[in-house]
Order: sequence, then structure tokens, then C-alpha cells
Amino acid sequence: MRLGLYGGTFDPIHNGHLHVITRLITERIVDHILVIPAGEPRLRSSAPHATGAQRRMMCQLAIKDLPADVSVKVEVNPIEILRIGPSYTIDTVEAVKQAYPDDEIVLIVGSDAYEKIDQWHRVDELLQLVTLEVIQRPGYFADSARDIDAIDLSATQVRLHQSDQLSPSVAAYIKENNLYVS
Repeated sequence: MRLGLYGGTFDPIHNGHLHVITRLITERIVDHILVIPAGEPRLRSSAPHATGAQRRMMCQLAIKDLPADVSVKVEVNPIEILRIGPSYTIDTVEAVKQAYPDDEIVLIVGSDAYEKIDQWHRVDELLQLVTLEVIQRPGYFADSARDIDAIDLSATQVRLHQSDQLSPSVAAYIKENNLYVS
């Protein structure tokens, strides 16, 4: 099985993320996806606005809003938000490899994150353990990135109320919990 690892802050998870997930599954680029909300992301200038538990819940709600033929192949894995201290992708990949020893691990990254991959912890070891799948994001070009007509959207836009591109359940959760209010 080709197991996709799709990590991110997901603060909040939005329709751009869900588009990537849907395309990866429907185009059979991967067979199954683990959505992994980041714990303490190291290469971000600020901490997430929502707690790890809130981001995990939003991911779970968003996955349930996907079409059934896609959502059955996607699950949220809380490994990084449950980890104390910094979250490094290499540690997550090593743990997933233990749980899925016979599967090909496909690390899914946006072309924006790929620009900084040389700064990742133990990146040489990481790249030996995974197949890298770089997704072309608008405004960030990377050689050999896969073009899936990504939606030009960021979680920052959602938090600043410049976009409402959210699944219905995530939008309701944000409203009910007064997240991202200014």
C-alpha cells in the first residue's frame, strides 16, 4: 500500500487541504492518507492559534465531510500533537514505519514547504525513508511538483476572515468555539 502522510498545522484545515486529499485519493497517487496535525512546528514564525486538540477535532470533522469513497481512505493521526516538545517529521516517519512496516510511505508536502526542506531535521535520513510527493501550490514553483490545480488559499486568510473556504462541520466548530475571532 502507498500510505500518504499529509502533515500541517491545519490552523484550521480548509478546502485547499481537502482538495489535495481528494485529488491524491481519487487519482490513486496514494491508497490511504494519514492527516497529521503538527505539534510544535519548528519552521513557523508563530505558534498555532488553536490548540492541538482543537486542530485535531477540526481535521476529524473535515474528513467526515468528504465524499464517502474518499473519507474511508483518510484518517487523522494525532502522533505529533500528543508528542511533548518539538515535532520533527523524521520522528513521525520512523514511528509510522514501525506501525506500517510493509507499506511505501509517501510524504506529501506543498511546494512552499519544499522550499525549506534543506532546513528540516535529519533531512537526508528522512528522504531515504520516504517517497516525496511535492504538490504545486500557487505562487511557489518547484521542479517535479505535481500540479493538481491546487486552490490558492491559506489558513491565514481563513483566520483573518478573508475566506470562508471551510467544510460545513469545520465552519460550525469554529463558530461554536469562538476560534479566530478578532
